[in-house]
Amino acid sequence: MERSQMYRQLANVRKALFDQGFLDEQFVQLEELQDDANPNFVEEIVTLFYRDSIRLIQNIELALEKSPLDFTKLDSCMHQFKGSTTSIGAKKVKNECTQFREYCKAGNGEGCKRTYQQLKKEYAVLKKKLEAYFQLARQIGPVDGACRPK
Repeated sequence: MERSQMYRQLANVRKALFDQGFLDEQFVQLEELQDDANPNFVEEIVTLFYRDSIRLIQNIELALEKSPLDFTKLDSCMHQFKGSTTSIGAKKVKNECTQFREYCKAGNGEGCKRTYQQLKKEYAVLKKKLEAYFQLARQIGPVDGACRPK
């Protein structure tokens, strides 16, 4: 595939991530921090997010296995996770975190468990999509400046 086709494909994949609601403006802000001195900045930040989030997810899972549920602890763990998702612009995952926290405040254990399952799905789908996006970006090489999604 020629380079211009790869650029178009990368742009289309990126646009789809925004159009489908996986990413928000925060991701663009991360891209704006990327420069020639650190051309893989966004990928590195996202990689750190996924590596660090493993511990948070494990803490949430452990807390969900306890009986009775400690909604204060669950809310605290999810608050941390939501902060991490917000920092990379993971919009759908962040929305699930918000819903989970609402269920914690309402003392709704079933709602928490159901939302957590959906959160894990959104988290996994986003990870797969971002891995494909970054793989394509690495094949192309450095891309000139970030642009806002339409």
